[in-house]
Order: sequence, then structure tokens, then C-alpha cells
Amino acid sequence: MGSAIQPKASSRQRAINELKEVAIITAYLFVVIATVNVMKAAVLRDHGIDLAYWGVAIVKALLLAKFMLVGKALKIGEHNTRGPLIWPTLQKALAFALLLCVLTLIEEIIVGWFHHRTIGDSLSELFGARLAETLAGILILVLVLIPYFAFQMLSEALGERRLLAMFLLDRHAGEKEMSSGNENSR
Repeated sequence: MGSAIQPKASSRQRAINELKEVAIITAYLFVVIATVNVMKAAVLRDHGIDLAYWGVAIVKALLLAKFMLVGKALKIGEHNTRGPLIWPTLQKALAFALLLCVLTLIEEIIVGWFHHRTIGDSLSELFGARLAETLAGILILVLVLIPYFAFQMLSEALGERRLLAMFLLDRHAGEKEMSSGNENSR
């Protein structure tokens, strides 16, 4: 069974692929962040506080998507490729959650710096009165990253674009390719 050597993509093609990936991750994270924001707004509205910050959701989703591409470029969580897919999936989800938390802390410090706040003041919102909210956000992030990386790991295991074709086009696409591959090998 020979392996086909893939030609290296041009800079333009790599940029297009990265843009597509940022768009997909941003959309996925925006849906989650916006949903959490709707829940927060509903709870706060019950207490007489009106809150609607959709712009924050899209900016946060875009920033986290870019952070995820940085993690991908650094090959975060990619050293365990053996065994059942659940272990590398969980490992990658936890590693990326940690990366996103660290980069979010750095982001908060930088934003605080622009507002002439100390590091302690910048982080006190996250770890002071809002600690429970911060921990819940981290848990939600891990729970959101697990299916994202599960889909990615399954896609890699099945072969390029097969899972996507099965998921969006024809659920039996994988079976057809596998059966035609078995007939060709006979």
C-alpha cells in the first residue's frame, strides 16, 4: 500500500485554508458564546439588569479561533496518536482549553494595561467575585472542545474529507469507498 506524496500547498492556498478554518471555528465558538450570553442576559433580566453584548461574542469567538490556530501550529496535544480515539481527543481538548485559558489571561492583562489597570486589578474580575463564572466558562470550553476535536480525530482516522462527506452529503459515502477499495485490492 503506497502513500501518495502530496505537493506542498502554495502560500495563497494555505492562507485560504487557514481563513476557512478560522471561519469554521469562529462560527462554532460564536454559537456557543452567544448561547451562553443569551442565558446570562435572561438571568440578569430576571434581576432587572438589561444586557446585550453580541459584538463581544463574535470578537471573543474570533480571538479564540485564532488562538486555536496558534495551538495547532504549535502542535499542542498531538503527541499521543495511539490507542482509542477518545484519549487523544480528551488530551487535545484539555491541552487546548489550558492554552486558551492562558492566552485569555494574557489578553485580560493587555486589555487592563490599555485601561491603566494593574495585573492584579485586571485578573481580580476573573478570580474574585466572578470565580464561579470563570470556572463554569472553563468547563463549558472543555465540553465544547471535546466534540470539536472528536470530529477532527474521526476525520483524520477515516481519511481526508470522508467524514465530512458522510456527515453532509451521503451517510454511506465511507462504506462505498471502503467496499470499492476492498474490491480493488483483490
